[in-house]
Amino acid sequence: MTQHLAHAGTPAPADAAAHRRKDGWWRDAVIYQVYPRSFADGDGDGMGDLAGVRSRLPYLARLGVDAVWLSPFYASPQADGGYDVTDYRAVDPRFGELSDAAALIEDAHGLGLRVIVDIVPNHSSDRHEWFRRALEDGPGSPARGRYHFRPGKGGDGGLPPNDWESVFGGPAWTRVKEPDGTPGEWYLHLFAPEQPDFNWEHPAVHDEFRTVLRFWLDLGVDGFRVDVAHGLVKAEGLPDTGRTGQLRLLGNARLPFFDQDGVHEIYRDWRRVLEEYPGERIGVAEAWAPSSGRTALYVREDELHQAFNFHYLQTGWDAEALRAVVSESLEAMRPVAAPATWVLSNHDVVRHRTRLGGGLPRARAAALLMLALPGSAYVYQGEELGLPEVTELPDEARQDPSFFRDNGQEGLRDGCRVPLPWERRGSSFGFGDDGSWLPQPEDWGELSVAAQTGSPGSTLELYRTALRLRREHPGLGAGESVEWLPAPEGVIAFRRDGFVCAANTGAEPAELAGLPVAPGELMLASGQYEGTGPLPADTTAWWSTGDGTRAATAAGGTGAGA
Repeated sequence: MTQHLAHAGTPAPADAAAHRRKDGWWRDAVIYQVYPRSFADGDGDGMGDLAGVRSRLPYLARLGVDAVWLSPFYASPQADGGYDVTDYRAVDPRFGELSDAAALIEDAHGLGLRVIVDIVPNHSSDRHEWFRRALEDGPGSPARGRYHFRPGKGGDGGLPPNDWESVFGGPAWTRVKEPDGTPGEWYLHLFAPEQPDFNWEHPAVHDEFRTVLRFWLDLGVDGFRVDVAHGLVKAEGLPDTGRTGQLRLLGNARLPFFDQDGVHEIYRDWRRVLEEYPGERIGVAEAWAPSSGRTALYVREDELHQAFNFHYLQTGWDAEALRAVVSESLEAMRPVAAPATWVLSNHDVVRHRTRLGGGLPRARAAALLMLALPGSAYVYQGEELGLPEVTELPDEARQDPSFFRDNGQEGLRDGCRVPLPWERRGSSFGFGDDGSWLPQPEDWGELSVAAQTGSPGSTLELYRTALRLRREHPGLGAGESVEWLPAPEGVIAFRRDGFVCAANTGAEPAELAGLPVAPGELMLASGQYEGTGPLPADTTAWWSTGDGTRAATAAGGTGAGA
């Protein structure tokens, strides 16, 4: 079984166009993030699960993505949406069984989809067997060496060991009661108290995660998205930061617990594990680094394959700022020969339709701009439907741990995790048989997959057309650079091989007389536009100027219809 499933890690291409990739499927892949709790409910309990994901894989294949990234489905008390793991080799009963994961992987490969799973190496659950043992064995025990336990400051040890803050608000330290019932040492948790940080100076931690990687690789997964990839190693001595005010996950400050140089030896070790397996298995870093140059260190030739480009995600809808961050990102990746990655939304940030302002037209324009850039792109579930952030959720429905802590991080992540609408009607718009774990807005039926499928001008059909063209046109997908074109204020424009893209971020239509698109052919536009004349505000257009594909004619793919 292991041999068969390991071989399944190299799925057949979805179509002949996939053969144009020369040196790594991941260099131009479009990877779709599934947040399993909110994607599809297969057993009718109101929470998404692996059976639900498996049932909707044909939808993802038709959408045109190359791979599916699954957020955690491991055994967990769910104190932080599954990012608090008790057993890295077991599926949580809420999501199914290990056989469901194996069947999902097999079905995905049969559809030409690769499967990437989350791995959470910075911290475990406080109910993990190792942490329970650490509490039981007491100070100085070998079990405590796998985590960061320290005596407190002050005469009675009643103050935290240093001034580090949790990303979710409050101190990053919690004091424990020792086996004899007395107040004792403190343990480090950069996130929730239920998520104690591993001590990566301990050899057992390294050994454990090597076996976890091999367990899932043997089951057939095609790679790992590494949660908090920048956080595993802490500065020697755990020095104070000297900071005041709430720590921001999306910040750019240099901190003694993020982006330490020691993390890179861990990923060199992991790369050797990945290369034991056929089929180009990959590692993707969730690395919040202070600069694009620091991010590039995670994807050197002997480390991971991709790193999320959070600098792009943080950039507003402004042509000058976008041009700067694209240039910086491409320039940073060039020396390490890694692809740039582009992302607009994920399970931790406000959906880009809401975050960028401007509503659905701007969200569509931003998506078309992102998909035109060289490298790999990530799509978060529901953005292809044009879903907005859900800002009106009752307090009793919320589950994000940051909501329950004073001075927690901004954003309150529940709003981007509301379950998807699949049908126009029903108690959960087709998400499941009986409601959903977070309430969906009453008007989401018209944003559903059923409502948008085959509808000219719908956002779903826009994404389907864009992803098809991205596969077919030789000027799209993988690459290291763009040729910037002169454009009026508020417009970002560039040329690639036989292809031109222009996006108007301004408030008024923009003349494009200077762009070299004639006798180019309009391939696709994010809004009402015929391909000539002023480009409307909040609109992105693609032209084929050479040997690329003919203009799209599918529903949602014409200039006027999209």
